[in-house]
Order: sequence, then C-alpha cells, then structure tokens
Amino acid sequence: SATLDRFFETSPGDNIPAKVATRVRFSYDDRHFYIAVEADDPEPDRIRAPFVDRDQVFGTDDNIAILLDTRNDRRSALELRVSPRGIQGDAVFNDASGNEDFAPDFFYDTAAKITAKGWQAEYRIPFSSLRYPTADPQTWRVLVWRNYPRNFRYAFHSAPIPRDSNCFVCHAHELTGFRNLPSTKHLVAAPYASANGQWQRQADSDAKYQKESGQELGLDVKWNPTADSALDATINPDFSQVEADEAQISANERFALDFPEKRPFFLEGVDLFDTPIRAVNTRSITSPGWGLRGTGKLGATGYTLLLSEDRGGGLVILPSATFSDAALQDFRSRVAVGRVRQDLGRSFAGFLFTGREVEGGGHNWVFGPDFQWRPSEFDIVTGQFLWSDTANPERQDLHPTFDGRESSGHGAFLSWSHQKRSYDWRLRAETYGDDFRADTGFVTQVGGRDFQATYGRRFYPEQGLLRFVRAYVGAGAQRDTDNEALGHDYFAGVFF
Repeated sequence: SATLDRFFETSPGDNIPAKVATRVRFSYDDRHFYIAVEADDPEPDRIRAPFVDRDQVFGTDDNIAILLDTRNDRRSALELRVSPRGIQGDAVFNDASGNEDFAPDFFYDTAAKITAKGWQAEYRIPFSSLRYPTADPQTWRVLVWRNYPRNFRYAFHSAPIPRDSNCFVCHAHELTGFRNLPSTKHLVAAPYASANGQWQRQADSDAKYQKESGQELGLDVKWNPTADSALDATINPDFSQVEADEAQISANERFALDFPEKRPFFLEGVDLFDTPIRAVNTRSITSPGWGLRGTGKLGATGYTLLLSEDRGGGLVILPSATFSDAALQDFRSRVAVGRVRQDLGRSFAGFLFTGREVEGGGHNWVFGPDFQWRPSEFDIVTGQFLWSDTANPERQDLHPTFDGRESSGHGAFLSWSHQKRSYDWRLRAETYGDDFRADTGFVTQVGGRDFQATYGRRFYPEQGLLRFVRAYVGAGAQRDTDNEALGHDYFAGVFF
C-alpha cells in the first residue's frame, strides 16, 4: 500500500500548499487495484455534487481525477474521475496533444459519500482494465487532481505543475512496489442479441395488420496476449452503444457535425489516432459487418492496424473551401487504418495510412508522416503531411460527382507553440488542395490555406477578484488555392 497526502494548489495559487487536506491510499489484491480517497472540507454543505450522466463530471463540481500511467512512459494516462455521488468520468489523457478523450468507457467500480468532514470515495479497478509490463516489481506513475470549486475554482495536484510546462502526465509520481500482479493475458467476449417487432395498419379499420420485425446478433472479442499488445475482433458490433441523443445544433452550419465514438472495438489505443489532421474518424465506418484490429507497443514503437468491412448506410463528407456537402454511402466498402509512432525522447515521429475500397469500383487512400518535436520544456513544434488519392464510384444516383472521376491532393499542418510563465505565443499554418479527401476521417474544409498567430501576456494577481488574467492579440487569414480571400480575422481579448 502507498499514500499520497501532500497536495499543491496549482490554480489559482502557484504550487502553494493546498487549502484543504486530501489523502489518497493505494492497495491491491490478486484481482483488483484499489484507491481510497478522503477529501476534507471545512464546509461540507458547500460541496457541489449534482447528479449527472457518466463523463459529465467536470470542473464546475467537486471531483477527484486519478491519472494512471501504468506503462511508465509519461506519454498518456488513463484518467478515472469520481464525484461525491460516486458518478464516474473516464478518459484517455494524451500528453502529446493535451486532449482528454472521454469516448472510452473502462470497467471499474466507484462508491462515494458526503460526510461531516467532507467526502470520501473508493475505486475498485480490475487488473484486466489496465495495461502494464511484465516486470516484477512494477513501477507505475500516478497523478491525483482534486477539483475544489468555491469562491475560486481551486485545483489541487499531488505534484507541483509549473506554469511554463509543456506537459502534464510527465509530472506524475512514481508508484512502486507492486509485486506478483496477475498476468495481463486475458480474453474478453461480449455477445449481444436484440429483436423487435411492429404491427401496424392503415386508418381503414378493415385493413389487415402489416408485420415488420428484425433481429440482430453480434460479438466483440478482445485478447491481450502480452502486456503491450491487444487483438480485437468484432462481428456486427452493437451500434446501440453509440450516443443516439448526443446534443448538437445543426442550424446555420456550413460544415458537417462530428459525433463521439463509443463502440469498444474502435477505442483500443485511441491516442494513436489523435493527429493534427483528423484523417481518422471511426464513426465513418457506419455499419461494420466484421472487424479485426491489432494494437500494441514494441519498445519505443507504438502501432495499430484496423481492418473492417463497412456495409454502408452513412454519409460521405465531400469538403470544399466554403462548405461541406454529403453523399449517401449506399455501398459496401473495405476499410484499412494503420498508424505507427516512434518515440524519440519526449518527441516522436509517426506515419498514418487509411484506405477505403468501394465494392464495384472506387477508393480513397490517405497516407503521410507526422511528428512532434520538443526542443525545450517551453516549445512544441507539431506537423503532419498527408496525400490523398480518390476514385469516385460510378453512382450518380447518390451524388453528381460520383461519376468515376479520379483526383488527388495534399493536406498539411504545422504549428509552433511557446509558453513561459509570463507570456505565450503560437503560430499555425494549414493548407489543403482542392481535391484532398479523407473518407475515413473528418476533414470538412479543403481548397485553401489558413494562417494564424496569437500572442498572450499572462498575469497571476495574488489579491483581488481575479487570480489569472491572460490578455491576448491575434490575427488570421484564409485564402483559397487561387489566392482569393476566404476571410480574415484580427482579434484581441482578455481571458480570466
């Protein structure tokens, strides 16, 4: 067992002692990893703990987030949140992009209650939900983040977080001494079955009832042959796992809307698909008949390869410079998606490929390298270049451009961000050819160039109403491939 009881106020204070005490204890047995939290509060009646849906545990309310880096590579972490009501929020935190992806739903149990001294919570995490090497003893990393919203939104961390740091998971503590843990080799099978029936007739009472019925069968299988590899297979995955009522406003939108993925088959190693250009969007695989996938890491090399048959039924995004159109995907296709990423210290280089072969003719291939370079603790340079080759199917009944025409084009992204305690700046450039397409991704605008620069000054008042102020200015310009203006913006503002 181990205990963390020294916490730092990282916001609004600058790594000063936390205003209230937090104690986190870790333990384990032969099946589960346990975490116990005691969050003291001198005024427990001010605890903010509404009843919310899973993954809606945010900074407006009291909560604890445990970030577990079980591979000890300081690149990504499993983020497990719990509120004083025991409500869960789980994500994968990708340190390369700073993104928290709440699409994955991991298997773990939580319980919590509000007490006269604050609130308490417990986690029970099956070892089968974790990925860790075969070493004995184990060395993991953990970072605990307590959100404490009162007169300010206080953030307490179990480790100091410098204000000019360009990483987050890298500050996690080492957690050592795990011995004789169960093997990570395991097999999980999740079958499902559903059926529906409907009888209806016309308004004429003498008409006969018309019967409609349907049945669905499917199976997800996951096998972890080693600690650093996972093999997934699916047959007709359960689409009901997708959030059907995800709220979005479509009025006055010129470009396609995005929806989160929830099907387990597509969520293993989700951070490997997190690149500057969204060339991978697994929701574009609308109705998989089957799928196979391998994901893992060999030393400093991470990889994933996904193969699937899509029975169609969704939409193909047809991007342009000023809006995105869509065509019905009323055809079968075979899909392949793969990415390899080589770690180079705190930097990395990668290569991405996506391919979709349409039954009856037609394809869309996208491929190219990407990288992230961290020359100092203050700078991040990120880039990606992709090339697409497209042959439209001969299906003008679906869209006028589906006449067999072929096209190709490029997409490129480059950014440089620099952050110090008192100031920050960022330069970003994107460019896309007129005919760039990513049918297995989510690229809604092409045929132009977009440049943006921002500069900000950062202040941390120690007295008064505010504790953080960032004044900033910026400019951006967008032009099409004929160098005609698509738009521009000059802006200034204050964030506090």
